[in-house]
Amino acid sequence: KSSVRSKVEHVFAVVKRLFGYHKTRYRGLRKQTAKLNIMFALANLYLADRFSVEA
Repeated sequence: KSSVRSKVEHVFAVVKRLFGYHKTRYRGLRKQTAKLNIMFALANLYLADRFSVEA
């Protein structure tokens, strides 16, 4: 259970720290869902690039 949590928490940390996404205003569920999907996709690309350079 903790191994799954650690993989997910890294992505949340990138979204919060690098993209500054701590809180959201209520603007509509579709807009927020789209914004979060884009941010998590970018976070995954950031982490993939970071790990590929180290290897």
